[in-house]
Amino acid sequence: ALSEVLAAEAVCCLNRAMATLRDIWEEIGIPEEQRLERTDAVRKHIKSLLDMMVAEEESLKERLLKSIALCRKELDTLCRELQLGSFETEEECTILQMEKNLRTHVEVLQKQKRDRKRELKALQEQDRDLCDILCTALFSIDTGSVPSLEDLDRYRRHVASLNTLKEQRREEFVTNKRQIILLMEELDHTPDTSFERDVVCEDEEAFCLSKDNIAALQNLLQQLEARRALNEAVCTELRARIAALWERLQIPQEERESSAVH
Repeated sequence: ALSEVLAAEAVCCLNRAMATLRDIWEEIGIPEEQRLERTDAVRKHIKSLLDMMVAEEESLKERLLKSIALCRKELDTLCRELQLGSFETEEECTILQMEKNLRTHVEVLQKQKRDRKRELKALQEQDRDLCDILCTALFSIDTGSVPSLEDLDRYRRHVASLNTLKEQRREEFVTNKRQIILLMEELDHTPDTSFERDVVCEDEEAFCLSKDNIAALQNLLQQLEARRALNEAVCTELRARIAALWERLQIPQEERESSAVH
């Protein structure tokens, strides 16, 4: 391996350096005792340097092993929260690769957790707004834990059904309101209750589309239609009596026509 070649070359460099030092010391004339001292100083210096490098690499290994343990613990927690199966690692891979794989998977699951909670919050906001308009109960879901994919799907379908119901009731309200306003104008009726005033007010978005309100709206429309039908019946009867009186009094046709416009 290339690393072994480099290690052998490092040893060769050290041997050459020591040989060169010995030649220099001999050329200078340094006594053997001092040569031993200097050689020992070189040894200590090299050993200190190598010990420091080994300690740094040992520290790196310990950090990687600690990170692996923390990632495993975090993965177990995330898998429980997200209701997923446990994450299986490749036992034959290196420490470095295992740490990278675990850390990457933790980041993926953390993003899934954030996404689910973000969607849950958005659905809750929509649900609250719809429940305020429709006067219905909020969707039952545990907000203290991370929702499952099935929970989110049920919540999405629930909110969609509320939106559909809101549109149906809004359309029914607008249609009935239009008919009610026309009937009130025809009957010369001024809204005299708070509910009637809420119905005919211009701010349609402020009207509560509850089941009771829609039923009350239908009831108001039926009451107005009944009053109009009664008025029409009374008018028909009066017209018949007038026609009978015209006949008995032998009123001329011209005078009848001039009165008929009224």
